[in-house]
Amino acid sequence: MKITKMILYKVKPRWLFLKIETSEGVSGWGEPVVEGRADTVKACVEELSDYLIGKDPRCIEDIWQVLYRGGFYRGGPILMSAISGIEQALWDIKGKFYNIPVFEMLGGKARNKIKVYSWIGGDRPQDVGRAAREKKEQGFTAIKMNASEEMNYIDDFSKVEAVVERVASVREATGKDFGIGIDFHGRIHKAMAKIIAKELEPYHPMFIEEPVLPENNEALREIARFTTCPIATGERMYTRWDFKHLLHDGYVDIIQPDLSHTVGILEGKKIASMAEAYDVAVAPHCPLGPITLASSIHLDASTPNFIIQEQSVGIHYNQGNDVLDYLKNPDVFRFEKGYVDIPDQPGLGIEMDENKVKEAAKEGHHWKNPIWRHEDGSVAEW
Repeated sequence: MKITKMILYKVKPRWLFLKIETSEGVSGWGEPVVEGRADTVKACVEELSDYLIGKDPRCIEDIWQVLYRGGFYRGGPILMSAISGIEQALWDIKGKFYNIPVFEMLGGKARNKIKVYSWIGGDRPQDVGRAAREKKEQGFTAIKMNASEEMNYIDDFSKVEAVVERVASVREATGKDFGIGIDFHGRIHKAMAKIIAKELEPYHPMFIEEPVLPENNEALREIARFTTCPIATGERMYTRWDFKHLLHDGYVDIIQPDLSHTVGILEGKKIASMAEAYDVAVAPHCPLGPITLASSIHLDASTPNFIIQEQSVGIHYNQGNDVLDYLKNPDVFRFEKGYVDIPDQPGLGIEMDENKVKEAAKEGHHWKNPIWRHEDGSVAEW
């Protein structure tokens, strides 16, 4: 079996899909994308295709090693995300060829179903409280919410109070055992993160995510001194070598590799195994499309230290085109009582609606994240 063709589809809301075709008529799908840099990743995949055409898609480890190490320069979001989508598609092909789901090739099930959380939005306390209550009524047992808007290195305490009020309203609306993930999005700098983490402690968050930017991970040591809230990070880290120092330092409780950025499913598995050795949990990041979600669930199914999976059905980014819209079998991601079943069909277990993908790709997208500024006009973290 040889790779014969690679086709890329840029589709709304902000995704890039890859289809790899083979000489045996077996095809696989991947999702190589950096949100806001889809065209750059597309160019990278096209460049890598010169090596891939004519190769046996089942040799996943060897292909990975060549794509990662063969160009001398390595790492970074563009190259790692390009390889991620390719690698996902190779697993999809291999599973279909051997007629088994991907999780079986990763060691088999470590659990029977996958716990998930749902996103909520809203700027006012009553809005997020209502949204969280609605998710609970839908059967979810956990949500994630943004902690704040822009915040300067040192900022007004009223901004801290606004964060606390929003979290407090969610806790009041959902009860003590409902999970609340609070995403700082790297918007907060160390001094303010210490204050906010301490103030949030009475509300017992499920985790606080990216309290500082990943390039400032050394600050987690100091933040951890001010709170017992579990600290999560990792969506902007790409390989086991990026996670190595984070795990060794011992100040993170949950890692959040994104399988469209962490060089694919197998690298995600290796990162998760490293985390297990440090008694750290895994909760894959996934505000993306159906292929990344399926890839993540197969990793989750076979990973002992997995705890909860992000999914972006209905997230604010997806207006007009949502996760399930590109699937022929959307029921594969049916959420019940806060869980989703593990896809048991060959490969990734999803069937893409290729006609809809092709039609959407005619329009494409030019999604970019917003640029935020502080009151004085300086650029703020988004």
